[in-house]
Amino acid sequence: MLFTRTTYIGIDPTAGLRPITYAALDQDLELLALSRGSLEEVTAFAGGQRTAVVAINSPRQPNQGLMKDEITRQKLNPSPKPGRWQGYRVAEYELYQSNISIPRTPSVAAKCPAWMRVGFQVYQRLLHLGYHIYPDQSVDCQVLETYPHAAYCGLLGITPFPKHTLEGRLQRQLILHENKLKITNPMRVFEEITRHKLLHGILNLKDLLSAEELDALVAAYTAWYAANHPQAVTILGEAAEGQIILPVAELKAHYPAAATY
Repeated sequence: MLFTRTTYIGIDPTAGLRPITYAALDQDLELLALSRGSLEEVTAFAGGQRTAVVAINSPRQPNQGLMKDEITRQKLNPSPKPGRWQGYRVAEYELYQSNISIPRTPSVAAKCPAWMRVGFQVYQRLLHLGYHIYPDQSVDCQVLETYPHAAYCGLLGITPFPKHTLEGRLQRQLILHENKLKITNPMRVFEEITRHKLLHGILNLKDLLSAEELDALVAAYTAWYAANHPQAVTILGEAAEGQIILPVAELKAHYPAAATY
């Protein structure tokens, strides 16, 4: 795969009528696409790639109930207390052990939030188009699950600022820039800030990406990292239920919150 032109795609599903945000990178982490589209448009874009790895910010399917199985629970470290965590997926439990919060995936699709149900549809369409679940090096097109909040925790080494805040967006774009994605250095935003502009309500943030774009980009980066450094990714959970792939070799035992003063 690495000797062909592979496209690395990140998809951030959204709920309702809002378009899905997606990003695409090439082998050199150059930006090929950063846009929004309907379910049909996004899956057509992914389906049109000859060789691709797609990372989706959503579970692949509802909770399969593995945390109710005593053998599965005993394999975990620490092993959950009896009766606890049974409504979570294994990957979700493992993230919580590092102080990384993640939405719980219900066991019935109808009870899942709308954005998860959109994610289920994306997976189904890509699998129908010939994608295989990562890791499968024997095929040209693979799809995997990631979780942007956990990816940013791993890359930063701390819990990031909330993603919709100015500081959270700056922080996320900066860590992606430092990991060699060919995107604008967000520190340029501060070059535009002057006393005059602040007093007159003028703040040019055109080079600062939105929270949804940043989540799609870290998913695309995760796809790139998983394909190019398969021995250095963190894989959480059980394959039968859905594994979460993160672009770091290992997670810390505990991720502290970012400090504010």
